[in-house]
Amino acid sequence: MNNRAIGLLGGLAVLVVLGSFSIFTVKEWEKAVLFQLGEVKRTDITPGIHFKLPFVNNVRHFDGRVLSLDAETERFLTKEKKNVSVDAFVKWRIIDVATFYTSTGGNEARANVRLSQIIRDSLKSQFGLRNIQEVVSGERLDIMTIVQVSANREAEKFGIEVVDVRLRRIDLPDEVSESVYSRMRAERTRIAKELRSKGAEAAERIRADADRQRVVTLADAFRDAERLRGEGDAESAEIYAKAYKKNDEFYSFYRSLNAYKATFRGKDDVLVIEPGSDFFKYFKNPLGKQK
Repeated sequence: MNNRAIGLLGGLAVLVVLGSFSIFTVKEWEKAVLFQLGEVKRTDITPGIHFKLPFVNNVRHFDGRVLSLDAETERFLTKEKKNVSVDAFVKWRIIDVATFYTSTGGNEARANVRLSQIIRDSLKSQFGLRNIQEVVSGERLDIMTIVQVSANREAEKFGIEVVDVRLRRIDLPDEVSESVYSRMRAERTRIAKELRSKGAEAAERIRADADRQRVVTLADAFRDAERLRGEGDAESAEIYAKAYKKNDEFYSFYRSLNAYKATFRGKDDVLVIEPGSDFFKYFKNPLGKQK
């Protein structure tokens, strides 16, 4: 191999090396900073393949996805000066990569330390404004929302956005837990008694109204029945009167037969009456004439 071939191969090798140092890629989930002689040159680098000047420019890559911070369990004082143990976690991401680099050196661990302090101070402030019952059951969501907003204002200084703050657990000392649960139990018992009292009052009111309606309904029904019965008796009497007026003798005979039937029901029936009484006039004469 002559010197010319060796020179060509060497030149090609140099070009390949320079080319490898001149090309860099940025993934979809990454953020990148282009430096020129140690100074930030560009931060608006889109995902894809890019070029740089070898030995003049260098590139730092950062994770642009949502990151998690598991904060250490901390003890905070409530408004009543009672200790509570709080376990929280934070979701955050880089929004300004240049600010993030200059404030933290591009170190995620250092960013987590600073963010932990911000969250700790904000939680301490919020828990100090509330009593135990409020932080345990009443205003937990409010605390998380306020802490997120407050932490975002501070985290912007580091090029960070706090996406979410969550309180996983809020533990109470045993004596505090028993006191809180006793108060909550007493409150629930009071509410239950109040609801039972209102229910009993409503039941009595409904029962009294039902009894009143029953009495009114029965009275109205009895009144209507008596009126109908009276009207029926009057109509019946009128019909009888009209019928009997057509033949008074037959009416008298028919009534006497009904009287005999109602009187002599058994063989042992005894009737004490004068033989000449009108009661027996049809026994003696079918026409009812006295002899």
